[in-house]
Amino acid sequence: MRDWLSAPELAALSLPGLPETERGWRDYAEREGWLERTDKVRLRKGRGGGLEYSIDLLPAAALAAYAARAIGDVALAPEDAAAASIEEAKKRLTLIALDNRDARLTLIAAADLYARNATLSRNMADRTFAALYNLGRIEVEPGVRAAVPKLSQRTLARWRSTKRVQGISGLGVDRGAARRGRGALNRGGEGQVRAFLTAAIAKQPHLSADHLLKLIEDKFPDVGVSLRTVQRMRARIEDEDKVLLTKITNPDAYKSKYRLSGTNSHAVDRLNELWMIDASPADALCVDGRHSVYLCVDIFSRRLIVYVSRTPRAEAVALLMRRAILAWGVPERVKTDNGSDFTAKSTQRLFKALEIEVELSAPFSPEQKGHIERAVGTFQRDLCPLLPGFIGHSVKDRKVIEERRAFSARLGQDDAGAFCVELTSKELQSYCDDWFAGRYAQRPHSGIGGATPFQMAASFAGAVKRIDDVRALDLLLAPAAGGDGIRVVTKKGVRVDGSYYLTPTVDPETRVFVRMDPEDMGHAWLFSADGAEYVGEAICPELAGVDPAAAVAEARAARERHMKEGGDILRADMKQFHSRYFVDVVVRKKALEAGKLVEFPRPSETHTTPALEAARAAIEQPAPAPQTQEQRATLTEIEQDLASVAPMAPSPRVTQLPETKQQRFRRALELEARIDNNERISTEDAMWLGAYQTGPEYRAMRELYQDFGEAALR
Repeated sequence: MRDWLSAPELAALSLPGLPETERGWRDYAEREGWLERTDKVRLRKGRGGGLEYSIDLLPAAALAAYAARAIGDVALAPEDAAAASIEEAKKRLTLIALDNRDARLTLIAAADLYARNATLSRNMADRTFAALYNLGRIEVEPGVRAAVPKLSQRTLARWRSTKRVQGISGLGVDRGAARRGRGALNRGGEGQVRAFLTAAIAKQPHLSADHLLKLIEDKFPDVGVSLRTVQRMRARIEDEDKVLLTKITNPDAYKSKYRLSGTNSHAVDRLNELWMIDASPADALCVDGRHSVYLCVDIFSRRLIVYVSRTPRAEAVALLMRRAILAWGVPERVKTDNGSDFTAKSTQRLFKALEIEVELSAPFSPEQKGHIERAVGTFQRDLCPLLPGFIGHSVKDRKVIEERRAFSARLGQDDAGAFCVELTSKELQSYCDDWFAGRYAQRPHSGIGGATPFQMAASFAGAVKRIDDVRALDLLLAPAAGGDGIRVVTKKGVRVDGSYYLTPTVDPETRVFVRMDPEDMGHAWLFSADGAEYVGEAICPELAGVDPAAAVAEARAARERHMKEGGDILRADMKQFHSRYFVDVVVRKKALEAGKLVEFPRPSETHTTPALEAARAAIEQPAPAPQTQEQRATLTEIEQDLASVAPMAPSPRVTQLPETKQQRFRRALELEARIDNNERISTEDAMWLGAYQTGPEYRAMRELYQDFGEAALR
């Protein structure tokens, strides 16, 4: 505390009732006649010059405030702390008495320091210090003020006398020590009545104090207590045993408020390592009713995505995952609860197809997915109150909102009128998108060290898995046929909801998984039973809007072509098994094991899931359209014209032995070369070449020939 201050230094103090500027203090000094007090005003030494004023010129209240600020930290004096640590009498003090002793020693030391700094008499200093303390102008620790709520000059004098006569421990007072724990209504020992009251309150929390008094009189007739005593004891029990009573009477509230929980219970170290998803009804009404919101949070970055759905369903989970995957990439793991929309077969099939690991929390254990629970709460509390149609977070909130309008104004109105509903579901989705991208993603999050979700996502330098073909992902999201989507192909096709879908390229008695085209109810995609392989398409003529008879005829013709192609290929492949083939294979295998043969390395391919490949194959194969009557008539005319042409002598070739696939492909090359040279070939050769070029053998041999040339034909 300095005794001399300049005008700028006085202005910086902002003393109560005095100027706060340098010019104001100069005017004040001149007005109060300070310049005439030559013993209290002097020239300032050092750079800048000017005048300095003695603090004795300050008014008493200002001087007291200045002295109070100069006290600094109010703490136990070092000499008192040292003496208290070795004093034998402290062993007889209770914890409450020790706290009272230290609080009184601290205030005595602060009052003495104040008296020295303020250059006041002892009585005046104590009176001023006590007044400042009672006004809260003296900053002390909460424990000191709890032990000594109010202070007076006389109290300070009495404490100093007690310290001088009885020693430091004489200041340790615990007025309730003599009777604490000895009554029938207290804990332990003889506190049977308290234990009885605690059990009664836990069994039936709604008992009144009068009820409890009657129970005590019946159970303990020798204990005389009043109604007021029972009321006070009930309040004490509900305060001291609050946690235990909550655990017994309201387990859900105990789990939420008091049960021990750790932080970072889902430790992750990379983006998209773990997602959590959950759903909740939005606390705002739309014009078509109350919608559910599905939320997904990335644990590493705390990013959030929201999807609005009319009702809770598995399709909403799939669409939420689509939004998140397209925006963030593919996650490694997803944690959900046991809701039917999350455990549905279609949801589990989607996760399996995308090779995403699924973790389910235990039933009735929301704390196991606390991150998404908190995100749902943040959404409900931060965005929903801003929306028209907000209905509150509870029945109590809803009642308050309803009561804002007079009963006469609400009479006969539905919820839409009572809550001023204006939003459509599309507008709600737009608000949700703007909220989590603009507000939520840009706010600091304590769970990630004060960074924002946007910053955490941007700081990740690792790779993120993404799906390049969005159409393949959309096909995986297509709804499955009724039930589990599994069907068995019959000679009529596959049956879905009473209608038959023609399957010309899939053999009867084949188990398939059926996905319906959401944009065309007459069209479906067929996959293997495990969903890993695309096997073909199916069309329902009635729902597709085509002639059923023509569609059946075309499907039958396509089935016959399919069977003929398969049979031709099978018979051709059977021809390679000559009498010594099997023994040659066995010998070759032994030679390979002995290291005598070397195989060419196999080509590598990009990694993807089988389900995505099957979906991509389904997209790349267009559905065969049924032939119209005009197309069939044109085909008939072409066949008649070919029949009218004079047959030519077939090309000379050796036919003594069955043709191999190399010989057939060489024959096709020769015919293609003759056509390129404008040479005329026979109708038989032309029809054979056209059929052969559409088969899989020709395409396979063509690729081998392009890669290996003549070596592929040996």
